[in-house]
Amino acid sequence: MRGLYDRAGRIVGAGRDMIRDAREADLESIVRIYNAAVPGRLATADTEPVSVESRRAWLREHDAARHPLWVAERDGRVVGWLSVSPFYGRPAYAATAELSVYVDPAVLRGGVASALMRQAVDRAAQLSLKTYLGFIFGHNTRSLALFRKFGFEEWAHLPRVAVLDGIERDLLILGRRVR
Repeated sequence: MRGLYDRAGRIVGAGRDMIRDAREADLESIVRIYNAAVPGRLATADTEPVSVESRRAWLREHDAARHPLWVAERDGRVVGWLSVSPFYGRPAYAATAELSVYVDPAVLRGGVASALMRQAVDRAAQLSLKTYLGFIFGHNTRSLALFRKFGFEEWAHLPRVAVLDGIERDLLILGRRVR
């Protein structure tokens, strides 16, 4: 976000831009941003918009100490979010998390996603995490570029595992050891 990070992508916390833990009051904005991605068939396997109510439990499952949900705020308005979610739900994977990042279409290419990714990478040790994963459709070149910018590499290629509007799509799993 302009004014939020320096050239290296580090948060500098200036002005009216900030990244903070999500609150219940943010859920409507989070869902609005997520639903904006549904029609594009690039960033989610959901084919229909989700409701605020259907995401309430998901929001509550995130905790600031271990698996946060962060929002990027500009001038008091939520313009993006990143979730750090448990991977696979078994104890042996406790130090691994899945990242998901979504940005309001009105501010795409404005540095919001990069600022959120930098936050995730910088805070990994504090969250007791060693590995991050991203599950990204093979045709989502922007998200692939974002994750690669932060040192993620392709760890798996699942060919034609999703069907979006009758088109079979690949899923790539990108990973990065963060400490």
